[in-house]
Amino acid sequence: MRRREFIAGLLFVATAQRARAQKPEQMRRIAFGHPSIPVAELRASPRRAFFEELGRLGYVEGQNLTVQLFSGEGKRDLFAEISRDVVRSKPDAIVTVGLLMARSFKSATSAIPVVVLTADPVRAGIVSSLARPGGNITGVSIDAGMEVYGKRLALLKEAIPGLARMSYLASRLDWEDIDGQAVQEAAGRAGVSLVGSFVDEPMREAEYRRAFASISQEGVDAIFVTADTGNFTNRKLIVELAAKARLPTMFPWREHVELGGLMAYAVDLPGLWRYAARQIDQIFKGTTPAELPIYQATKFEFVINLKTAKALGLTVPPGILVAADEVIE
Repeated sequence: MRRREFIAGLLFVATAQRARAQKPEQMRRIAFGHPSIPVAELRASPRRAFFEELGRLGYVEGQNLTVQLFSGEGKRDLFAEISRDVVRSKPDAIVTVGLLMARSFKSATSAIPVVVLTADPVRAGIVSSLARPGGNITGVSIDAGMEVYGKRLALLKEAIPGLARMSYLASRLDWEDIDGQAVQEAAGRAGVSLVGSFVDEPMREAEYRRAFASISQEGVDAIFVTADTGNFTNRKLIVELAAKARLPTMFPWREHVELGGLMAYAVDLPGLWRYAARQIDQIFKGTTPAELPIYQATKFEFVINLKTAKALGLTVPPGILVAADEVIE
């Protein structure tokens, strides 16, 4: 080959490579939302980990990714309408939280992939099995089965040896659904009387204040806060009201304890959000949700706030301090 032809060939290859590098990547569209957290807060921690992991995987908003944000604003009667609106916008994938929103999307579409963070999706009828979901929905199970409620109750009872009567802070629907049934069963086995303290829709400040006014009259020894999405959205208010009521409280998320709540037995939420991002990546690369196993949380941490315990006049048993993965002082 002549030298001139060889150089021309190299120039052609280099030009072709630059052209391929400059060719716009396929634009992907994700609809990302929450049943109660406002749109303006959706990118905050712990959900920030989802977007950070997408970036690490090569998805850059404005280049090869578009994100459509939505929120149910805690109005469950609007979930079905919101789900239909999101589906009509035809995103490549949908990411959301909670059983009710997952059920709404299950009714709204059987084609668009849905990644959901929720409690036991098999028992809730959202998927066929954890190993092979079997439809267009996959995601992350944010508990290790219903026994997690028994573990939370056991820790609370160990911290408060005289625990006999406990308030269950949740929506009425949560009380009647699988989570509520599991806590009622766990309380029965532990010999603890459970009082339903319901926060009506929409789960806003006035409803929580009304619920806590009722709790103060019930003569309970402690409060058990559920993983209801509204309870996460209103976590700061709940911590403040529990402190005012001077009642020991078990929370489902460490974020409550960081804000001043007494204790939590909780999953690593940022870690689960990162895993959800990896599931989205697998879907975009061709894996169907039907074949993508539901990831089940395996790592739990017990966190206790000693400053809050002292404020409540609670002497924390040594066994509880030994069991704690983190003690906030």
